[in-house]
Amino acid sequence: MRIRVLFFGVLRDVTGLREDVADMPEGSRIGDVFESYASRFPKLKEIAASIVPALNQQFASHSAELHDGDEVAFLPPVSGGSGYTQLITDDATGNFFALTRGAIDGAAIARQLLRGEDGAFVNFEGVTRNNTKGRATQYLEYECYEPMAIKVMAEIGAEIAKTLAIGRIAMVHRLGRVEIGETSVAVVVTSPHRKPAFEAALEGINRLKRMVPVWKKEFFADGEVWVDGEWDDAIIRARATNPSS
Repeated sequence: MRIRVLFFGVLRDVTGLREDVADMPEGSRIGDVFESYASRFPKLKEIAASIVPALNQQFASHSAELHDGDEVAFLPPVSGGSGYTQLITDDATGNFFALTRGAIDGAAIARQLLRGEDGAFVNFEGVTRNNTKGRATQYLEYECYEPMAIKVMAEIGAEIAKTLAIGRIAMVHRLGRVEIGETSVAVVVTSPHRKPAFEAALEGINRLKRMVPVWKKEFFADGEVWVDGEWDDAIIRARATNPSS
């Protein structure tokens, strides 16, 4: 059977591949696919403990069985507008989630979300700073597993809206090149009262940074580097098989 295999972030640098096609025997599992690439690219084995697989745009374990035509993605830890490249809107709630290569205007998003019964909105925007640990940053570049990223953002937002007394929530993330001072991500929450709006915005950005497959590369005058991230504990626990063990 033939499997489509995707690599993101630092894994793309390790393998030199953005995507590939793997011919695998019937009954193969995700772990078998990983091992086939780890034999070609030993660095994968060294960092296996931090890599999370996805199957057909859903987080999966290495024991998941594969079928012809499946799409497998190997995801390094996540790093944590206009012209949306991906957009999910919920007509019933007014929530929306988007990826964009254009500028993000959180205040404009807030005005779009506000209802008559809302008494507050919180707009969190993460912006590009000009240094990392004293090293001058020139600009950032973001890439992501787009169809999966937008789904995970929508799932996070829906869960937050169910557990906190908010009105609406939106999450928007930039892709591509982001200059110093520009907004890379926004989480906007409206609410009748201020406390749940603050809580939801904080929960939203924290979970987005740990769960949404988005990767950040920093560019300096003397080089570039993928920013190390960290997976959410729930994702690590769900990964039933560790290929390095």
